[in-house]
Amino acid sequence: MADKKIADDYHRIAHRRGNGALRREVWVDQQCQVTRYNLAYINHALYAGDNGRVVGYDNAHGHHHRHYFGQVEPVNFISFEDIEHQFQQDWIALRETK
Repeated sequence: MADKKIADDYHRIAHRRGNGALRREVWVDQQCQVTRYNLAYINHALYAGDNGRVVGYDNAHGHHHRHYFGQVEPVNFISFEDIEHQFQQDWIALRETK
């Protein structure tokens, strides 16, 4: 049986709160374990490359990694919850610099 997509969220962010959009996609297996994910802060005004993805985390291509202004680096995967926390920290830090 194929993995099931349990989250497919896209939220626009008001200009006064940082502009852009937050994207969250999550797939799980039959045991409800996260098998695939995509978390992204998209803002074409801050970064036009990488389809506007300013910061993001995903596990496409068989490895866990972080996108940050076009640079891609591996991340140490402990749990999906930890990845979500790292993404939130990055997003908050970017928002506070505006």
